[in-house]
Amino acid sequence: MRQLTALDAQFLNAESETTAAHVAGLAVLDPADGAVNREALARLLSERVHLSPALSLRLAEVPLGLDRPYWTADPDFDLANHLFETWLPAPGDERALAAEVAGIHARRLDRAHPLWEMHLIHGLAGGRVAVYTKVHHAAIDGVSGAETLATLLDLSPECRTVEPLTEDPEGAPGLLGMLAGAAVRNATHPVRALGSLARAVGDLDAIPLAGTLPGARLIARTARLLTGDQKPRADLPRPSAPRTPLNGPISGRRELSFGSVPLKDVKAVARAHGLSVNDVVMTLCAAALRTWLQERDALPDEPLLAAVPVAVRTASARDLVGNQISAMAAPMATNVADPHERLRTMGAAMHAAKRRFAQAPAGWLNELCSMLPAPVTSVATPAVFRLASVAFPPINLIISNVPGPQFPLYLCGGRVLSYYPMSVLTDLSGGLNITCFSYDGMLDFGVVACPERVDDVWSLIGFLRKALDELLDERVGDELGDRVGIDLVTR
Repeated sequence: MRQLTALDAQFLNAESETTAAHVAGLAVLDPADGAVNREALARLLSERVHLSPALSLRLAEVPLGLDRPYWTADPDFDLANHLFETWLPAPGDERALAAEVAGIHARRLDRAHPLWEMHLIHGLAGGRVAVYTKVHHAAIDGVSGAETLATLLDLSPECRTVEPLTEDPEGAPGLLGMLAGAAVRNATHPVRALGSLARAVGDLDAIPLAGTLPGARLIARTARLLTGDQKPRADLPRPSAPRTPLNGPISGRRELSFGSVPLKDVKAVARAHGLSVNDVVMTLCAAALRTWLQERDALPDEPLLAAVPVAVRTASARDLVGNQISAMAAPMATNVADPHERLRTMGAAMHAAKRRFAQAPAGWLNELCSMLPAPVTSVATPAVFRLASVAFPPINLIISNVPGPQFPLYLCGGRVLSYYPMSVLTDLSGGLNITCFSYDGMLDFGVVACPERVDDVWSLIGFLRKALDELLDERVGDELGDRVGIDLVTR
């Protein structure tokens, strides 16, 4: 038995007619001569669904929304509610696949069942198949999502043997237990809310929008002094998001694009400039956003502000369903024209954000979600998100980079060729989300957009690739100028 945290519940509360709060992945596979079919997937899921709590538990709602829901076993679990099959029309190209998946991605999950779906998609060009899987963000974060995926995959075409479930999962408390817990938590909420407020104010200068308030740094330092928090904090740039076409109320429609770049090329750029792979990823995104906004005469003078999720999941929390994440606010260097200078600026911005996070992991995300009682947040969240998107969007977009295995994986005997991650759009976070996943020598990008905010989602994939080419070409020029060669094929 486990109750959702305030952050987990906030992902439920964020859902509305225009927001579906699940994370997803699109795996493109070699069909292994037809071995990847619905029957094989159903057999695999039946054998392994118990390995991941996110796949085997459903919500138990507290009456009248008086408290956060609980996770409980589903006594009526039926794969027919989760596993689906579809066929693409000819010619089955990437855009046809993206259009099909976009329609599925836009639909919210049924809360009467465990919060996930898997869709087997046939008809891709070249005889390939695709498997699109989505799981509610209340149940998983990026790291646990990758671990959930790993429970279904194998290291070779031969499926491994999995031990069956040996104990009955716990259920949620009964009605009286739920109501009693709700009464206690609501009665004591003011005290806990004050604690959350004090801790959140201690990181005021790192919170998007709030950090732009006059005296935010002084207020944050004073709050830390009053609460006895002696941890040093590095100063950050003011986390302010400029106005862009990406921000504002979103619709319920979604459009997707996806593509890959060689990980060795990203690593070559990172190594040459003394940066991390993630620094280069952020730079590629900044360059793509700059070009996209320039084409629409909408590039602001100030850098865009991205929220970057950060995993804080510990080994002891590895098997827990739910979120163990925080977030950093990162200026995006979209205002820097020169690719070399943009990379240097982006690296410095990420270094400052990571240094601040290492000194004191930002818990403000969870603290903000804990400030209001559950009955209020469940009702108010969609309206607050929509109002904020019009009046003062705190960020321009979310960018996430999830590390994955650098060797091939298999599903029902079929080799996974690519895995494109896809995430959440909300009014508050804007109409664009860029997520990438490193797998088997490639960085696979998944871009999710609201078409009312982003009119050409596929151009962003092209701009990402062009940005990497610019950095590689620049590095070649530097090396040739130093009379030292670099082999872009083998490095």
